[in-house]
Amino acid sequence: MTRAFLDGCTPWPAEAAAYYRAMGYWRGQSLGAMLRERAASNPESVALVCGERRLSYAQLDQLCDQFAAGLARIGITAQDRVVVQLPNVAEFFIACFALFRLGAVPVLALPAHRRSEIAYFCQLAEAKAYVIAATDGGFDYRELAREVMRESPSLQHVIVCGDAQELTAFDALYDAPRSFPCPDAGAVAFLQLSGGSTGLPKLIPRTHDDYLYSVRASAAICGLDRHSVYLCALPVAHNFPLSSPGTLGVLYAGGRIVLARQANPDHAFALIEAEQVTITALVPPLAMAWLDAAPRRTHDLGSLQMLQVGGARLSRESALRVGPVLGCALQQVFGMAEGLVNYTRPDDDFELVVGTQGRPISPDDEVRVVDEDDQPLAPSALGHLQTRGPYTIRGYYRAELHNSRAFTADGFYRTGDLVRQLASGHLVVEGRAKDQINRGGDKVAAEEVENHLLAHSAVHDVALVAMPDAYLGERSCAFVIARGAPPRKGELTAFLRARGLAQFKIPDRIEFVGHFPKTGVGKVDKRQLRERIAQRLINDSNHITS
Repeated sequence: MTRAFLDGCTPWPAEAAAYYRAMGYWRGQSLGAMLRERAASNPESVALVCGERRLSYAQLDQLCDQFAAGLARIGITAQDRVVVQLPNVAEFFIACFALFRLGAVPVLALPAHRRSEIAYFCQLAEAKAYVIAATDGGFDYRELAREVMRESPSLQHVIVCGDAQELTAFDALYDAPRSFPCPDAGAVAFLQLSGGSTGLPKLIPRTHDDYLYSVRASAAICGLDRHSVYLCALPVAHNFPLSSPGTLGVLYAGGRIVLARQANPDHAFALIEAEQVTITALVPPLAMAWLDAAPRRTHDLGSLQMLQVGGARLSRESALRVGPVLGCALQQVFGMAEGLVNYTRPDDDFELVVGTQGRPISPDDEVRVVDEDDQPLAPSALGHLQTRGPYTIRGYYRAELHNSRAFTADGFYRTGDLVRQLASGHLVVEGRAKDQINRGGDKVAAEEVENHLLAHSAVHDVALVAMPDAYLGERSCAFVIARGAPPRKGELTAFLRARGLAQFKIPDRIEFVGHFPKTGVGKVDKRQLRERIAQRLINDSNHITS
């Protein structure tokens, strides 16, 4: 068996780990073993639908074994880190489960990430390999990989789905299956990404034990079984569509995953009808787009039983439309890749479903709402959310300084969310305390974008803030103090793209100013900047309609 924890990771205290095992939360099963068990009991059932491809559980399990053998042939071993950046394709699961079986550690990047993020992940994790699609959405990931390889000394292999050119072809790594030592279920299974409120995303170590508990419990709460058909419309590497209950929950239950390459209503509605989808998950902007499109639909959505909405807060007005417009139940989900996940339950009162973001999975999810000094607040008071429990991490990967701020001395994770907790245990999420823009579920760290802009010779100072948006919830506005004559706004956005910044992080609006408002201690007063741009948007709207 592999050693339980990677260097640079924070384990649970021994007493807490023993308790979680005694309570049956941690059952000693690896993710790879879970899939093998399901393939043995459910071999002929369809596990994955990917375009025209339909893979049974037995076929998926065999492909994972074959790919694991090919990875071993090129030198991937236990605890090696491998950055996986794939769209919604079957190869995502084949690669990840093959790595699980080797005891190697996938680093789950998103398709939208570019050089800035990928190079950082490869360097921080000392990745040995990088798995990509050749192209997707008009973007050539092979060019990105070549740039990253020049900056990442540890990177030995780039594995490509599609035309690999001089790189390693994914399909060339299907070898005859071999047996490998089963990884310890307490080992780190993979590294996820934080929302990244201060600079680039942090890496989140999730173990087989803790993650499978979350998956099992989520599948039970959501009522998944062998007849469940899950449409994966969001990027598959996101924590929400991966485990809440997501694709892994469906595999655990023996159901069917339908992979959507696009989340727009026309594409998704056709898949719902064709595959008789019963459950799917969306972020609020997509949910609103579906609600607007549904009355004009020609597809039959009658199979859809549940729409999950998470990633950002869903407005009450939109929540009220889900049942009447889509004809299915709404489930609100509030969770984080660091651990804690909350669901509204099928038997919750209607007001809890439309007005809250759910309650925790586990009876041993410890939740406290505190003030700025970490002191507990009265019930239902608005405050900062802190949590610890059987599937919430105790520290980020290789981030000792950040961990000292993100976790309390007694092991609670400071989530950065402002919430109220009702007597029922349900949480109402009111916003973010961290300096972060939630752009339709994509988290934009202000500090990261500011640092990139400050590298431009014409930029003296910059402050990135959120501005309200009816569709995405928030967009970003960069207030810029120029050196001399302000550059063209298009010049700044082109500069950011050239530096490899993901498109969703490019500021939606740029405002040039002569100075920033300051707080009493001399810091930039971003609250005033947020109020200024919000008022300007109102004025612009009034001007257009007058």
